[in-house]
Amino acid sequence: MKRIILPVAILAGSALLFMLLVNNPKRLEAVAPEQALATVRVVPVQPESVTLQVTSQGKVQASRRASLSAAAAGPVDWISPSLVAGGYFEADEVVLRLDSSDYLNALERSRTSLSQAETEASHAASELERYTELAARRLISESQLQELQRQSDIANGRVRDANAALAQTELDLRRSEIRAPFASIVESTSIELGQQVNRGQALAMLLSADDVEVRVPLALAQLGHLDIPLGHRGELPPEQSPAVVLRGMFGGQMHTWTGRLVRTEAGIDATNNAVQAIVRVAQPAEAAMDPGAESLNAIPLPVGLFVEATIDGRSVDNIFALPRDVIRANNRVLIVDEENRLRFREVEILRLENERVLISSGLRAGERICLSPIQAVVDGMAVQVITE
Repeated sequence: MKRIILPVAILAGSALLFMLLVNNPKRLEAVAPEQALATVRVVPVQPESVTLQVTSQGKVQASRRASLSAAAAGPVDWISPSLVAGGYFEADEVVLRLDSSDYLNALERSRTSLSQAETEASHAASELERYTELAARRLISESQLQELQRQSDIANGRVRDANAALAQTELDLRRSEIRAPFASIVESTSIELGQQVNRGQALAMLLSADDVEVRVPLALAQLGHLDIPLGHRGELPPEQSPAVVLRGMFGGQMHTWTGRLVRTEAGIDATNNAVQAIVRVAQPAEAAMDPGAESLNAIPLPVGLFVEATIDGRSVDNIFALPRDVIRANNRVLIVDEENRLRFREVEILRLENERVLISSGLRAGERICLSPIQAVVDGMAVQVITE
């Protein structure tokens, strides 16, 4: 009986419990699912005046390069110790001297010839004056007076010729001392003591020590960012010459020099469709660099050094300067409105730089720009805002 009654009782109890659950279900209230808001960083924007800058790079070259040559002939009698590669000369400083014995002898002969010519001219003038008085009293003929006049003119011509010869010998004597035409650094030499020098022979190659130049290429679009007159011929006036900052590694340290953009070359380089701009840098008189510190024009800018140039351009007003990462596809940015919702906004970009973007229109003062990178964005999406 237990084997029959116990299973029947279990089945009956289960059926009763099932009917009870079906007839009295527990209802749950409908609850909206919680929405996880993305947290974004925003920054309010304000228009400002921005000075555009143009960057380029180039190699330092000498502003002037001169081949020092001899203006006289003769053996080399003395050479300055500074006439070596890397040597320095002030303007008009003696570089070398030629043996001047021949020029001194020629100078003495010229002085003697001048003295003789002056004596003969003085005697001829006296004779002419005396015979002129005799001619006035008709004591000599007119032809005799004319002959004396001719002799006096010849004597005066010999004086002028002797003066010219003396001036030439003095000039040759001065040219036996060869001087630096400007403050210069010696690039190379090709002369030795005792060597016979001919007139016009090259002696050394000199570079200007007062300033150097850097030839930097500028794209045609970059010219529009500079406040210089396009098509100007020659060097720019000082008030229109933009300031330039040059940076380069030298001696294991980063150094900085300041200069000016003084001119642009006439043609456009066909290889890179760029205009070559010339930056001039005045060389310091003395090196006064603090070891281990970045310097400003503390040492002369070495010829041949590769440098980066930053050129000050024109100033523009009502520009929004923002980090470059705020630009999305199709020149759009994300605006966070008053309800903390993301909105796409198309803007007009004046210029893209390495770390920032300059926006000329499409934004209003006080609007909040989203700085955070968001992968999936839906226009109107609510966000949680953190203001920077």
